[in-house]
Amino acid sequence: MKKMTDTFRLNNGYEIPCIGFGTWQTPDGDIAVKAVSEAIGAGYRHIDTAACYGNEVGVGKGIKASQAERSSLFITSKVWNPDRGYENTMAAFEKTMIDLNLDYLDLYLIHWPASSSQFENWEEINLETWRAMTELYKAGRIKAIGVSNFLPHHLRMLMETEVQPMVNQIEFHPGQMQEEAVAYCKAHNIVVEAWSPLGTGRMPSNETLQHIAAKYHKSAAQLCIRWCLQNDILPLPKSVTPSRIVENADVFDFEITQEDMEIINGMEYCGGSGLHPDQVDF
Repeated sequence: MKKMTDTFRLNNGYEIPCIGFGTWQTPDGDIAVKAVSEAIGAGYRHIDTAACYGNEVGVGKGIKASQAERSSLFITSKVWNPDRGYENTMAAFEKTMIDLNLDYLDLYLIHWPASSSQFENWEEINLETWRAMTELYKAGRIKAIGVSNFLPHHLRMLMETEVQPMVNQIEFHPGQMQEEAVAYCKAHNIVVEAWSPLGTGRMPSNETLQHIAAKYHKSAAQLCIRWCLQNDILPLPKSVTPSRIVENADVFDFEITQEDMEIINGMEYCGGSGLHPDQVDF
């Protein structure tokens, strides 16, 4: 990856820009509008949002304010947990399209898997959600479909359906590499995206990362984003600060050595959200 517009190729041939702009915890309204518009102005072409973020209206307005050609952008949203299931997913998708004011989505994800800790029929819920998304995909209203926070045992049933997942967006950052999930996805040609690549904002103050980053005259945040790319993971950094938005995209003029990659890869658990797909109660 040498520039922002370089891409990962999904298993259906569709291409996804190698760094996405995350909008989790970005307030709706003027803040979301400005952040998204600033990001597109800074060169981002991949914008990630979700129904449960509560900011799809602002994200949509930010996309329009940027005046970028729609065909040059890659927009992702996600179906929220109470909206899983066939009929609910269909309705949730329509609301997302109205809120974003778009004619199509580039990527739609199941935000979290239904799990056995909450539902006896968890497999059926996930399959019915996937059936709705598959229909929308086949109708051309979504260019690619995938999941988020799915572990291998959640993914296996979807691998046996007509259309296999193209993306799995998981928590991934130094100290939390989710090696089993990543290995499974790579073995099945599923692109892995990293939400919270800066460890819920705690990685930039990590002394180990700061020390390594200084060698490259970069920030610890830039190091984390570059580290994701060198692990063949697509990072989704987020910020509402214009200078940080620009900084997070400035990661193509250096390469982390294998020695430093191994040090970062070997870091113990730190900075994680603590959320586990089979234990969440939402």
